[in-house]
Amino acid sequence: MPVISAPYAFNEEELYVDLRSIFGHSLFLKCEGFNFAGSIKLKAATEMVESAERAGDLRPETVLVESSSGNLGVALSMIAASKGYRFLCVTDSRCNLATRLMMEALGSQVHVVADQESNGGFLGARLAYIRNLCASDDRCLWLSQYTNPSNWKAHYRRTAPAIARAFPRLDLLFVGAGTTGTLMGCARYFREWHRPVRIVAVDSVGSVTFGGTPGHRMIPGLGMSVQPPLLDESYVDDVVRVEEADTIRTCHRLAKRGFVFGGSTGTVVSGATDWLTLHDAQDRTAVAIAPDLGERYLDTVYHDNWVQDLYGEHVLDPDPPVSADVAPLGPTSPPGPPEAPPRRRRRRHDA
Repeated sequence: MPVISAPYAFNEEELYVDLRSIFGHSLFLKCEGFNFAGSIKLKAATEMVESAERAGDLRPETVLVESSSGNLGVALSMIAASKGYRFLCVTDSRCNLATRLMMEALGSQVHVVADQESNGGFLGARLAYIRNLCASDDRCLWLSQYTNPSNWKAHYRRTAPAIARAFPRLDLLFVGAGTTGTLMGCARYFREWHRPVRIVAVDSVGSVTFGGTPGHRMIPGLGMSVQPPLLDESYVDDVVRVEEADTIRTCHRLAKRGFVFGGSTGTVVSGATDWLTLHDAQDRTAVAIAPDLGERYLDTVYHDNWVQDLYGEHVLDPDPPVSADVAPLGPTSPPGPPEAPPRRRRRRHDA
């Protein structure tokens, strides 16, 4: 029986959902939302704060500052409340209302930037606000999840080893790409493992993480409007880009079977099932990482009016066509039999 005194001390690592009965593919979904922060971002937040503590960067007057679309902000709010730090989260209008209220309930200050860039993103405006704030107030400490190596190290030390313990014959790992901390930590770990694992990154259409045309994105979590500094593409074998409409469909399909997951999870599962549909992978062990649960998305992803206003009234029609863009990176031969057929790159407008 776990007994804790600090909320960041608990995180369920061993829960997986077998998605075969829902999507017809052998795919195990690692559920990362069962902690007091509600997402996988608890690991990166804990690692970054504790690294700053070890370095002696945190003083009684320090104000932690971070840019976040939501989940990391909640995790840092929880840790700051537990440890007695002040925290300011800089976010934008895509951050769910429930997420903002959660951060404020934990005692954090939330600043919402309004300036949108020409590429449809908000990240540049968020980072500019933080840089100006830190330059004007030396109490502020920017953790910088986009460049902080503790971000990926958290998953190298915790997420990937947990998957390895549960699936010693792992062949395929599907990981969503945001800051790419989870992706890089897991990819680096499995590059050193006893058997080859194919790493498939899942990104949102309109994100420029792996190049391509920037576009308007409304679902927070995955995707970047600038290329993330932590990314090293040499560790990634394939990239799947997912339309937000497909993210919505996947979330609702899971919910109809009783699993309410967040938008990032819908994107990862959609990309993974599309990749498995395009490749003969029936005899392989495949795992996808679910970053969060769905309660914070009830007024967006699971709200019919919001969905229909943004994606059209037919977005939830059954049996939509496969629309993911699957692009190979790095080595092209998959690990172990059977041999995968040649990959197809589907060209389409990403904006």
